[in-house]
Amino acid sequence: MASIEIRNVSKQYAGRTILSGLSLALNDGECFTLLGPSGCGKTVLLRLIAGFEAPDSGSILIGDGIVADAASGEMVPPDKRSLGMVFQDYAVWPHMTVFDNIAYPLKLAGVEAGELRSRTMRCVELVGLTGLDQRLPSQLSGGQQQRVALARALVSEPSILLLDEPLNNLDANLREEMRFEIKALQQKTGVTILYVTHDQEIALGIADRIAVMDEHGVLRQIGTPEEVYEHPADDFVFRFLGIANFVPFRREGDVLYAGNSHESWHGAPPDKSDGLLTAGFRPSDVILSRDGDGLPGLIRRASFLGAQFDYLIEIAGALIRAALPSHECVARGLLFAEGDACRVNLATVQWFAGHIAAAEKL
Repeated sequence: MASIEIRNVSKQYAGRTILSGLSLALNDGECFTLLGPSGCGKTVLLRLIAGFEAPDSGSILIGDGIVADAASGEMVPPDKRSLGMVFQDYAVWPHMTVFDNIAYPLKLAGVEAGELRSRTMRCVELVGLTGLDQRLPSQLSGGQQQRVALARALVSEPSILLLDEPLNNLDANLREEMRFEIKALQQKTGVTILYVTHDQEIALGIADRIAVMDEHGVLRQIGTPEEVYEHPADDFVFRFLGIANFVPFRREGDVLYAGNSHESWHGAPPDKSDGLLTAGFRPSDVILSRDGDGLPGLIRRASFLGAQFDYLIEIAGALIRAALPSHECVARGLLFAEGDACRVNLATVQWFAGHIAAAEKL
């Protein structure tokens, strides 16, 4: 297996800077997820590591060896980097059987027939395609085709596996299933994985560590899924990792007032200086009641989503989302209708300095 180190890498296209002085290190044997919005440079970084592109400045190391260095012009070809890569669109050959698709890299490498068959069938079993090795891709589901692509990337026993949003074309159930499959494969093989995605659920579900990248290609935070989710470095990270509610507050002494109202917050005030603050929280952090303590709210929308109720609530001019389990709503008399008054308390709050604009649509 191998580690990856990116040192001050920059890349431009047609005068537009995609990456600027980016540095990043992946540990040997970890599943590392690069999470960011479309167009932020995730795939560009992947292509630089794979050797499909050369950096304009900086260097890239795999293990202890330099595979790309802008200053010296050194550039190790992709097929010499011990990499496997899986793309979003599967890229399986429609005229080849499952076996032939998976075996193709070994055939190109001139691997002896007996070893080729042994290694190919081992990968067929590894990705759960036993008994399907003679089928054509047209006879497979989307999830099975993606397994073929994974097996083809693993059959050469690479030290690093690069995954470029490989689950985007699958439906929700298959995405969830394949997410667990990829994590299981990584644990079985010990291969170092770099997975790029804009889907926070996939990133949180499979990663040992996550790097969150903004739309300018800047890394905003690196940490374990728990660290990044529970302790976001800033409001961008908080917003990108799920539905984010923001309610503005102003602090006057030891009292916090919501928005421009005179409704005070009875929770513990944050350890920040006087002035404008924003409370950030998730829909699941909202505790609703019909009366009692809490900020007064007005139900603007009530939606039954099966396992939960989703409420859109106005608080001091701000709109927030609340998600409550359906059984809890029934048991506690919290089946609100549009126009009902309610009281809002919060289980967990992330405080940010200044006033932060809420999402345009909730």
